[in-house]
Amino acid sequence: MAESAKADDRRQILRVLLAQAGDRQALDELLRSIQEPLLRYVSSIVRDPQLAEDVLQEVFVLICRKLRWLREPAYFRAWAYRIASRSSLRALEKEHRLTDRREPALELETIAELPLEEAYDRELIARLPGLLASVSRASRTVLSLHYLHEMTLSEVADVLGLSEGTVKSRLAYGLSTLRKHLQVSGA
Repeated sequence: MAESAKADDRRQILRVLLAQAGDRQALDELLRSIQEPLLRYVSSIVRDPQLAEDVLQEVFVLICRKLRWLREPAYFRAWAYRIASRSSLRALEKEHRLTDRREPALELETIAELPLEEAYDRELIARLPGLLASVSRASRTVLSLHYLHEMTLSEVADVLGLSEGTVKSRLAYGLSTLRKHLQVSGA
């Protein structure tokens, strides 16, 4: 791990400890540090910008209420994503939106618009949101956390409350589905 990443981890642990002790500024900084990535993650699950913002507010309320019970400050990020996962799925169930017939995730559209290196096929990158929509929700969530949010398989397992073996199989299944769709479409 690079020195700057270690320093960031130490700062986050310190913020968690200070927030647990009642420091409101540390809590604000902690929430600000995860706001954007959590919003992208929640958006990728619920696929509705307004609902995503509502879910994120609920997640922040839960984090504030339950932070003092977090025993391992180093696991704050995974813990916050786990809360976001559960809140997102609960919101989908409440809204009766469990079908896979939704628009591509906000974060994938954003990623497709970024300048690409010449090594990547621009046409393929533009089709990724649609291809990911063809993957099961379980595999899509694992793919998103692992590749887009750069979490290790162990962190993904913690976030989703699954065994690492289950995460690996969902990742493999998702990648296999993507490969099949690419072969069928001739990419």
